[in-house]
Amino acid sequence: MPKNLVLGQFPETRMRRTRQFDWSRSLVAETHLSSRELIWSVFVRDGTLPHEVPTLPDVKRYTVDEIIDSVGKAYDAGVRAVALFPVLNDEKKSDDALECLNPEGLIPEAARRLKKAFPDLGLISDVALDSYTSHGHDGLVKGDEVLNDETINLLAKHALVHADAGIDVISPSDMLDGRIGAIRTLLDQKGYHNTLILSYAAKYASCLYGPFRDALGSRKKLGAKHKKSYQLDPRNVNEAIRET
Repeated sequence: MPKNLVLGQFPETRMRRTRQFDWSRSLVAETHLSSRELIWSVFVRDGTLPHEVPTLPDVKRYTVDEIIDSVGKAYDAGVRAVALFPVLNDEKKSDDALECLNPEGLIPEAARRLKKAFPDLGLISDVALDSYTSHGHDGLVKGDEVLNDETINLLAKHALVHADAGIDVISPSDMLDGRIGAIRTLLDQKGYHNTLILSYAAKYASCLYGPFRDALGSRKKLGAKHKKSYQLDPRNVNEAIRET
């Protein structure tokens, strides 16, 4: 056997051979992207809130009634998973975020309706308190401090409400210490051993979240306050690796 062939050297080896045709490029492609690999993020709104998000052009917020038709179009296009984010009226927000425990709340109702319409659709839910608090933080607050342990206990109960409603994947986005363990423990205790957890393992305190917070309606609540005491410093890479 020629030495060059063993070593994979030119001219015996020509890497461009498989790149000649569309069919050959597809045949040896290492990555295949299809609609079944996509997750559609859906903002579920109370009926009286605006439909559009000015800082996110072409992104809309849907009522529970509207969501069935909208998700149905995505389902017909091959999408098999949606992530649900709640957009609540101010009247439902409070310092203690207790609306997050309402089994008849916005996300539980949407989850039940979607599961009935599309039994094999994967449902992912955002688990954080900023959509439910009157101050816009992802946790309970005492003075200027965002309380860690008290918050993760509430987050675990919040996750359980979603699991009860048929959510398949719990997605905690708060970045408080210990919340994954607290959620997993409570879910397992209540028999939800197969409910998945998809955590925001390394979430930075970034100004790029501004339009997203507009969609949730939490930016105006947060005001001049920030989330730097619990979200990651954008300057730190090693810390992100440690978090994950």
